[in-house]
Amino acid sequence: MHPAKELKGTLSKKLQKKRILLAITGSIAAVNTIHLARELIRHGADIIPVMTYNATKMIHPDAIEFATGHTPITTLTGKTEHVTYCGLIQDPVDLLLISPCTANTISKIAHGIDDTPVTTFATTAIGSRIPIILVPAMHLAMYQHQTIQQNIKHCTHLGIHIIPPNIQKNKAKMPTTHQIVTNILRTLGPQDLTQHNILIIGGTTAEPIDIIRTLTTRSSGITTNTLATNAHERNAQVTLWYGNSTQPPPEHINTTRFTTYDQLSELIHKTDLSQYTTIIVCAAIADYKPHQYNGKIPSGQKSLTITLSPTPKLLQTIKTKAPKTKLIGYKLEPTIKTLQEKTKTLQKTYNLHLAIGNTSETLGKPTNTILIIDKTGKEYQYTGKKDQLANVILDSIKE
Repeated sequence: MHPAKELKGTLSKKLQKKRILLAITGSIAAVNTIHLARELIRHGADIIPVMTYNATKMIHPDAIEFATGHTPITTLTGKTEHVTYCGLIQDPVDLLLISPCTANTISKIAHGIDDTPVTTFATTAIGSRIPIILVPAMHLAMYQHQTIQQNIKHCTHLGIHIIPPNIQKNKAKMPTTHQIVTNILRTLGPQDLTQHNILIIGGTTAEPIDIIRTLTTRSSGITTNTLATNAHERNAQVTLWYGNSTQPPPEHINTTRFTTYDQLSELIHKTDLSQYTTIIVCAAIADYKPHQYNGKIPSGQKSLTITLSPTPKLLQTIKTKAPKTKLIGYKLEPTIKTLQEKTKTLQKTYNLHLAIGNTSETLGKPTNTILIIDKTGKEYQYTGKKDQLANVILDSIKE
């Protein structure tokens, strides 16, 4: 068995049975395609490589064959490879990914010039309406050239999706492998949340005790990030408000950070929440705020008393500001014993679309058992990876 096949689907099955043409052009960024190809394979994809002559000078075709398990197409033959994979046929590929894509190749695609295997594949794919993702890779001065920008815009008008570079000072850096893969998952995903504008409020608050110490929770942010990533992959418009958790937020999601209860409350009050079709509140929001000490509490004391005051429930504020928006709330309990009663109370109190209960035993872990109570009072219990559970929750809002 080829080593690439051993990796197939080890990360997820999201690209299972998907065939992706990975077209490589003559940029030094071509060296990154081995990692990119392997990451797509880990999601279940079958990667078929195509290379320009200049690409073979940047990375050897044997390396690409090792990465994908397929011999790269470096020239077109009587087999009409461009038609076999991208023509008006019964079973074409699912996606043409051109990564990296030079300024030269962009301009040729924009003007229908076919003098390399990659540009011929692109022309055929455009005519067959096969999805195309293009990842520009070049020096910043080239990228900012007016004609190149016009050609990029023209490619967009042709229906090609462009993943722009990460501009840092005077460099146009290639998007990360994660950014590219995320765009592919969104393009080839079910796209069943296309009409949904979702706000996810997650993470945890950290309330200052003094200028050094804070009162917070052990919330990792895994559930939040999984919900945001899966909603994005299903083509929803996703906004994330993210607190002070150990896991960094997804780099491809529009994210606003908050630290304290007051900062989150201000965000809620100043935002038009009615613009969102669904709001998911899975944040560990402080139920109590300490009275902050002025300065730093001296060390060495035999005992210390911290005074706490209860905080108003922000779910009620959200419900008042966006009464027609689907609202999903979470309830965390130490044990399963009181979880059902508390989750029922949460649903009834705020008339939630869903109330979701879980226990503290799952904090920071990749798997979870959740109790879901819907608007009719029906109860459902699910156990699985948090990625799977996120899609169960998202399934409820598309109906």
